[in-house]
Amino acid sequence: MIKMIMHGCNGRMGHVIVDLCKGDQDIQVVAGVDAFGESSYDFPVFKSLSECNVDADVIVDFSNASAVDGLLDFCTAKGIPVVLCSTGLSAEQLDKVKEASAKVAVLKSANMSVGINVLIKVLKEVSPLFAAAGFDIEIVEKHHNQKLDAPSGTAIALADSINESLDNEYEYVNDRSTRREKRPVKEIGISAVRGGTIVGDHDVIFAGLDEVVTLSHRAYSRAIFGKGAIQAAKFLAGKSAGMYDMSDVLQ
Repeated sequence: MIKMIMHGCNGRMGHVIVDLCKGDQDIQVVAGVDAFGESSYDFPVFKSLSECNVDADVIVDFSNASAVDGLLDFCTAKGIPVVLCSTGLSAEQLDKVKEASAKVAVLKSANMSVGINVLIKVLKEVSPLFAAAGFDIEIVEKHHNQKLDAPSGTAIALADSINESLDNEYEYVNDRSTRREKRPVKEIGISAVRGGTIVGDHDVIFAGLDEVVTLSHRAYSRAIFGKGAIQAAKFLAGKSAGMYDMSDVLQ
C-alpha cells in the first residue's frame, strides 16, 4: 500500500483525489496539508508542511504557486517524491523544480489527464507537417471564472510541445490588442477565456489556405485529473531522483 500526503487537500482537486483514493486498494492518503484546517477527513490535516510528522511514500500537490517553494524544500529534505500539479510557476520556481529533481523524484505536469498527454504526443508528430504546409497555429483555452492564471499551464504545455517539434523557432503571443500588423508566420497565438464553471477546454487550431484542422480536448469533470494524479503517484513512489512527466507514466 502506497502512503500519500495530499498537499492542498481542501481545494477542489484535493477533495476529488481524496475521494478517489478511498476506492483504491493500492494507495492511501495518510495526511493532508492545507492552510485551512479540515476535521471531516479520516486522516490528520496540517496547516503547513513544517507541522507534518507523518511518514509517506509520495506527495501529490494541487495547491498554488505560492506554496511550491516550501513544498520543494520539504521534499528534498525528507527525500519524498512529489507529483507537482500546481500551475502558474515563475521562471525562478521552475529553476528550483529542476534543482530539486537532482535530489528527489519530481513529476511535473500542467495537466494530469491521459487525453491531454496523448494530444501532446500527437502534436509533436503533426505540427512539423502543418508548419511546412504554411498553416498558422493558434491555441484557445477556456476555464471557469475562478481560475487565477492565464493562459493555462496546459495551453503553454501544448504550445511548448508544438514549438519543440519546430526547433523552438516560434514566438508565443497572448495579446494582439496593442499590435497593428499582419500576423507573423512563426507565431503561436494563445487566447484565454474565463467564464462559468468550464472545467477545461483546449483547442489547437491549424489554419491554412481554405482549410482548418482543429484538435480539441474537453474535460467534463475534475475526476480525469484526479485519476491521472493517482496514477502518477503510484508510478513515482520509490523512484530515484530525476525529472519525470506523464509521458513516463503512460509508457
